[in-house]
Amino acid sequence: MQLIPAFKIGMLNSWIFILLVLLPLLLVGLFRREVFKKTDSIHASILTSREKKIFIFSKIILFSVFIYSVFLPLKLGTIWFYIGLPIYLLGLILYIIVWVNVTTSPPDKPVTKGLYRYSRHPMYVTFPLIFIGTSIATASWLFLVLSIVLIITHFYNGTIEERECLEAYGKVYQEYMNKTPRWFGIPKS
Repeated sequence: MQLIPAFKIGMLNSWIFILLVLLPLLLVGLFRREVFKKTDSIHASILTSREKKIFIFSKIILFSVFIYSVFLPLKLGTIWFYIGLPIYLLGLILYIIVWVNVTTSPPDKPVTKGLYRYSRHPMYVTFPLIFIGTSIATASWLFLVLSIVLIITHFYNGTIEERECLEAYGKVYQEYMNKTPRWFGIPKS
């Protein structure tokens, strides 16, 4: 792995991996816009100053990762690529399943089916697989470091989202929290 590999714009760069992560989000935005109204009642005013800063920082890191991916070649034909690709694909498949769970749930209730039975934040659980898999497939330490920072900020944002969901959904979400692990595990009966 290299700290900073050669920058070059190309058709076989890691932007392909990142585009596939953005695609479900774009499709849901185009065809099932009401999904995003699940948390419309949530107001940014409940965020503390520190939480707002971390949220903004996470978006800056995410944007940086997306931009960097345009210039970051995949290491096709190397052991790095063949190790990173299955990790990435596992994360992507789980990520798509999460979006299917979200889009097939009623828009006025919290999502509690599918992978949401095993994690209150399955989307954030898939990100480490996606971004670390991409880091390995590109053999880039810098991409790996940016990915780890992104993952940490997303995990922090997950705890904020729980508070927001409690405000939006009340007792129903509290019951869900009581029986479903935050990150990953077997649900309590």
